[in-house]
Amino acid sequence: MNENLLNKDLGFIDIPFDEKLDIIEEIKRLCKEKNAVIMAHYYQPDEVQDIADNIGDSLALAQMAKKTDADIILICGVNFMGETAKILCPEKKVLVPDLKAGCSLSDSCPADKLEDFIKKHPGYTVVSYVNTSAEVKALTDICVTSTNAKKIINNLPKDEKIIFGPDRNLGNYINSSCNRDMLLWNGACDVHEKFSLEKIIKLKEKYRDAEVLAHPECKKHVLLVADYVGSTKGIIDYVNKSEKKTFIIATESGVIHEMRKRNPEKEFIPVPPDDSSCACNECAYMRLTTLKKIYNALKYEQPEIKVRESIRKKAEKSIIRMLELS
Repeated sequence: MNENLLNKDLGFIDIPFDEKLDIIEEIKRLCKEKNAVIMAHYYQPDEVQDIADNIGDSLALAQMAKKTDADIILICGVNFMGETAKILCPEKKVLVPDLKAGCSLSDSCPADKLEDFIKKHPGYTVVSYVNTSAEVKALTDICVTSTNAKKIINNLPKDEKIIFGPDRNLGNYINSSCNRDMLLWNGACDVHEKFSLEKIIKLKEKYRDAEVLAHPECKKHVLLVADYVGSTKGIIDYVNKSEKKTFIIATESGVIHEMRKRNPEKEFIPVPPDDSSCACNECAYMRLTTLKKIYNALKYEQPEIKVRESIRKKAEKSIIRMLELS
């Protein structure tokens, strides 16, 4: 495939699309023709979630990638998710629609800085949130997601010395919930950092019967007013089982699409960020995926995620350990 097709400045293939074509049918045709599977995160735009063959949170996407028999995996999410799929499936071609779909949390933990930090604290087990680069995973003993973090930490000896990174909010939540004293890396997700406690309180005053559901990447003061704290999947499952009809959602607002599909009779109110007048809190990186970019990625099989084999082998151990403990 011609490498020059990829516009490296833009991060995606910028080739005009014939507007007369049915893009959804074309995407389905390409998937069938190339034995490709589309996997999307819950934070993706609605139309991307609807076109996906599989949808899930970070843990589910990793599990799906490990099990699929497709030749091509197209990850609609951010780059570390594509790297995770490639680490687990080196024999498969892994595509992402836009190489500039990064992650503020992953960016907050450069591998070289983490390596220096680990050297200063010998004898520690390194546990890293899956929202990290392949290089960070290669420095990690066990990966976790927000779905399985508490379970995995509780399975480690109480006296084990642990470095946890990169999310300080998730780390603080686990320390409190699991009675631990993990050494925390000082990183955070921009989206979950920005939820406004003041606006949550105002929403609670307006929707008095509503429950507040929050992701553990949120700051402590947000978690303290939440009726339920859990992963993206945990929040979805909670809504499915709850008899309540109204929910105030403190996580990336893309998840509301899936909850509305499963519970059309219920109402979901996204929590706005504290620095904006907009009605919801969205990850700009997640919103880079479009149907046109998906089509071009499948048609031209670019941009492709590649991970150096020496890094991949080390990173695989930490992800496999996570999957075993999950």
